[in-house]
Amino acid sequence: MNFALVGAAGFVAPRHMKAIRDTGNTLLAAVDPHDSVGVLDTYFPDARFFPEIERFDRHLEKLRRLSDDDRVHYMSICSPNFLHDAHVRLALRVKAHAICEKPLVINPWNLDQLAELEADSGYRVYTVLQLRLAPSLVALKERLESSPPGQRVEVDLTYITRRGPWYHASWKGAQERSGGIAMNIGIHFFDLLLWLFGEVETSSLHVNRPERMAGVLELERARVRWFLSCAREDLPQQVAAQGGHAYRSLTMDGEAIDFTSGFVDLHTRVYEDILSGGGFGIADARPSIKLVRAI
Repeated sequence: MNFALVGAAGFVAPRHMKAIRDTGNTLLAAVDPHDSVGVLDTYFPDARFFPEIERFDRHLEKLRRLSDDDRVHYMSICSPNFLHDAHVRLALRVKAHAICEKPLVINPWNLDQLAELEADSGYRVYTVLQLRLAPSLVALKERLESSPPGQRVEVDLTYITRRGPWYHASWKGAQERSGGIAMNIGIHFFDLLLWLFGEVETSSLHVNRPERMAGVLELERARVRWFLSCAREDLPQQVAAQGGHAYRSLTMDGEAIDFTSGFVDLHTRVYEDILSGGGFGIADARPSIKLVRAI
């Protein structure tokens, strides 16, 4: 299959390049307004690169008109959150399936329009929910689903990832562009919680600042206390003393759940799942996006 990639200079783009290569496919073209994309030489040195989205769009349209073998079949989207909706639309317009990083969109009402475009075009919109494919978490979900009905567990989720002043000066620090830290760094954890423990019954917010948020969720099968932060001072002392920059903790009734180690190449697993006829789509993305918007 032929791929194109939007956002080639971003942090997560190399994971997508590796997944495309490791699944035996080809990256034909990439685009990014920033030209620090030497990583392309590691994975696809022959890929065309465009610093302007207009020239990229024109190139894909030209390929589409050549033949089915020449056109782009999938477009991987690693651009800033507020551009995901537009870039998914671009993929569908050039008759390619979209594989979009999370969050698929910032505003849940955009999902309805994308679903209509997906149905009209005949091409799929996929999103990257890689934690759902982690073997230990799949096993935990199976364990929870086999537990007695009505049983509710106590869950604590903490995610602290240090970010410097650059973060708040970039698009990631702008609420209208990133959705805030709950959307930008927390969306995959909220998706994981809903996937494991069921629908939201109530949600309360206790801390709401640009650099940290905290609250409580009452879910079908769990009461969850959650804390998200990108502030250096929130890191546990032992983590900071060892030079660490992130701390992740998930406990269920006091039992630590491992969701940080052994999860190498999960993006490749996502691609394998999509290419074999699976994949997570708009309906899968909707619950966590609605929850974060409500928060």
